Amino acid sequence: MNHSPAPGFGFILLLAMTVALGPLALDTYLPAFPAMADTLGVDSHILSLSISIYVFALSLGQLIGGPLSDRLGRGPVLLSGLAVFTLASLAIWQTDDFKLLLLLRALQAFGGGWAAVCVPALVRDRIRGREAAKLFSMIGLIVVAAPAFAPSLGSLLLELGGWPSIFLFLGVYGAALLVALRSTLFRGPRTPVTAPATSALRRYAAVLATRPALRFIGLQAMAFSVMMLFITHSSFIYQHHFGVGPKLFAILFGANIVVMTAMMLLNRIALNRFSPHRILRISITLQAAGIAALSLVLWLAPTLWLFVPAMMITVGAMGAISPNNQASCMEYFEENGGTAAALMGALQFSVAGGVSALSSMLPETVEAVVAGMAICSAVCLLLVWTPFRDSLPAEQPL
Repeated sequence: MNHSPAPGFGFILLLAMTVALGPLALDTYLPAFPAMADTLGVDSHILSLSISIYVFALSLGQLIGGPLSDRLGRGPVLLSGLAVFTLASLAIWQTDDFKLLLLLRALQAFGGGWAAVCVPALVRDRIRGREAAKLFSMIGLIVVAAPAFAPSLGSLLLELGGWPSIFLFLGVYGAALLVALRSTLFRGPRTPVTAPATSALRRYAAVLATRPALRFIGLQAMAFSVMMLFITHSSFIYQHHFGVGPKLFAILFGANIVVMTAMMLLNRIALNRFSPHRILRISITLQAAGIAALSLVLWLAPTLWLFVPAMMITVGAMGAISPNNQASCMEYFEENGGTAAALMGALQFSVAGGVSALSSMLPETVEAVVAGMAICSAVCLLLVWTPFRDSLPAEQPL
């Protein structure tokens, strides 16, 4: 199959901004919880239901949008998703009813899932192998900044125009992306549409039948679970166990994002010499080494300033794991790329969310959290180091 030339920076930026819809819509309104609870007449704890609904609807949107993008083409599905996201955001801007807000949050997430799931498939449609991994790294660099700055942006918007202004911003953001991507996606050659009569179930069956790719789908879910366990318990670990204040907690939390960004930059350089799969093995092993270091610190010298560097390595390794894993997985899907991306994205969120929920049943200790991370990491090591019985694609030499 002939592939288009590597996309330019402007198109890459638009793709990254599309993927960033999820964390932006999830994190920007967190500082506004007290104000929203007062306006809507509910408790802040009840308002957190809007987060759970959002994550579930985001996964559902990906599961439905992926096969549709294989059937109808990336452009129509991506733009439809952006339109739904935009309209739902603007409707939330105008609502003061809690039940309606929950419904609109589900629609917002559903549209965001449709849009985001098209991005890995768009990359796969255009380039492959090392170049695809480099592109995923560049997209990741921009996406990582979203959760880092989203709460600060939300606080600023809250001060300027109250909590509704946050959803007005999200609506304007979605509309701007819709306009920019519409002119970009339909300016060049269209993405080919494959087998219009093929049902979503058949497409998922075809993806699940591609056995070598399944380990990468599982790997994404388990590696993401390692990071999700840290995010879920980060406040307990740093503020309760180690006794740091809110300002220092923000700095320590942000340090992980700095390392993740550095790993993405190093990954782009390493891809000039090594295959995505080889770097993936190294980065998974690095994450496991970070968890081993965490265990040793807790056992021998449980001090904050030894614990933090080990955690930075553990979480920061995701900067190299995610782009190379996505590139390795998508190599197997000349067709049904959108369906494969949907399955990977939905499984990532659902498994990590389930692991995070189950972790609440663990003893409330840092040692228990690190043990949970170690179990997830052990599964990743097994998946990435077990010999392949099926051959890798030509551009994935070990």
